[in-house]
Amino acid sequence: MKEYISTTRSKQKQFFRSGATLPLCFRRQMLRKLSDAMHQYEKPLTEALWTDLHKSYEEAYLTELSIVYGEIRNHLRHLSQWAKPERKSSPLAILPASSRIIKEPLGNTLIIAPWNYPVQLLLNPLVGAISAGCTAVLKPSPYVPNVSTVIEDMIKETFDEQYIAVVQGNREVNAALFEQRWDMIFFTGSPALAKTVMAAAAKNLTPVVLELGGKSPCIIDKTADIAVTAKRLAWGKTLNSGQTCIAPDYILIHKDVKEAFVKAFAAEVRALHGEDIAADRHYVRMVNDKAFERVTGYFKDGDIIYGGRTDATTRFIEPTLIENVALDSPLMTEEIFGPVFPVITMDDNGKDFRSKVIDFVTSREKPLAFYYFGKESDGWDVIRRTSSGGGCINDVIMHIANENVPFGGVGNSGMGRYHDRDSFEAFSHTRSIIATGNWIDLPFRYMPYRMFGLVKKIL
Repeated sequence: MKEYISTTRSKQKQFFRSGATLPLCFRRQMLRKLSDAMHQYEKPLTEALWTDLHKSYEEAYLTELSIVYGEIRNHLRHLSQWAKPERKSSPLAILPASSRIIKEPLGNTLIIAPWNYPVQLLLNPLVGAISAGCTAVLKPSPYVPNVSTVIEDMIKETFDEQYIAVVQGNREVNAALFEQRWDMIFFTGSPALAKTVMAAAAKNLTPVVLELGGKSPCIIDKTADIAVTAKRLAWGKTLNSGQTCIAPDYILIHKDVKEAFVKAFAAEVRALHGEDIAADRHYVRMVNDKAFERVTGYFKDGDIIYGGRTDATTRFIEPTLIENVALDSPLMTEEIFGPVFPVITMDDNGKDFRSKVIDFVTSREKPLAFYYFGKESDGWDVIRRTSSGGGCINDVIMHIANENVPFGGVGNSGMGRYHDRDSFEAFSHTRSIIATGNWIDLPFRYMPYRMFGLVKKIL
C-alpha cells in the first residue's frame, strides 16, 4: 500500500504540473462527470448506506446525495466568476502599475472523510478540489465498508487515478498517507485525530482544513415555543441517530419549561418514528458494536427520564433524555455522537438564565454548532457573547443545508471553511500580482532617495 500511495502521489504531481487541470473547461467537464457518475451510482450508494448505517433512501438522498448535487450545480454556475482575476487599485507610490488578484490551485490534495456521512463528507470537498483545479487522493472510512467500496468503484470508473484516486484502509494507511508531501489536506473527523493530521502537515508546512466536532449546546429559554422546539430537536437528535457532527449534544434548559419540554419531546419522537421506534425504517443504527457500547455506556452517568431501550443485536438505541448528570462525567466531556441527550436545568436565581448559559458555554471548548430556542432578539444577544463554528436560532442542523453560506469550525471544532465559493477558495491560493509599465520609471524609490520630503507626503 505504501508503494501504491507513493506512486499515485508521483503520478498526480506530474499530471498537475502538466497544466491539464488548469483550463476552466476541463474543470467543468470533470464536475459534470462527477454528477453523472453519482446519478449512475445512486442506487448502489443508497443501498450501501442502508447496509452500513440502516439509512433510508429518503434520508440518504436528503443528507448525502442532494447536498453534493447542489454543490456541483453551484460551482458550474459560478466557477467563471470565482476564477476571474480581480483588479485592485494601485497607490500613487507604485505607479505606473496595475494590481490584480488571481486564483491558482494549491495542487495535489488529500481528502479524508469520516463514516457518519460518508458520501457528502468525501465528495463535497472533492467538488471544491475539482473546481479549483487540483488533483485529489480520497480516503473514505473503513467503518462503512460497503459505501467505501461503491465510492471507490465509482471514482475508478469515472476518473484516471493520476487525477483522482481512492485509497482504502485503516489508520496505518492514514499514517502512510501522512508521510507524503501534499499541497493541502482536507480532514473531517475527531479533534483527537486532527492533532495527528496537523502534526504531519506541520513537517512540510502543508495547509489544512479541519472539520471536526465537539459538544454543541442547545439552549432552551423560557420564552421558547416548546411544541416547535421539541419537534425540531426530536428531528435533529434522531437524524442519523445523533451521529452528526453538528447534532445538538446537550441541553441547557430553563426550569420553568423543563417538564413541558420532556413531555413534548417524547410525543414528537413518537410522531416522527412511531410507537415502536425500532421498527421505523427511517431510524438509523449505530455504525458498529464499539459505538453502540460507548453510547449506551453513557446511561450510567445520570438518571433516564425518557427512552433508554436498546438492542445490541441490531445496534439500536432509543432516543434518550438523561438528567442529574455530573458536569465532569464522560457524558458532559465527550462528544456523544448518538441519540442520548443530557438535560441540565438552570434558573434565574443569583444570575439570569442567559448569563448562566453564556458562562457555561464559554468556559468550555468552542463547539462546531450553537443552538438557541427562545425570543430571537435574546438569541442574537447570546450568539454575540459566545463563539461557535455556526449555529441556528429556533432551529438545529439547518445552517449546513444552505449551500450559500460557509460551513466550518473554530478553535477545537476546526479551522477553515467550505461550501459554495468557500470550497473553491479552500483549495486555491490567492496570488497578488503587480504589473508595472515601462513607459515611465519614477526615481523616488531608488537610492539615494532624492526629494524624500515629497515622497513622505505621497506615502
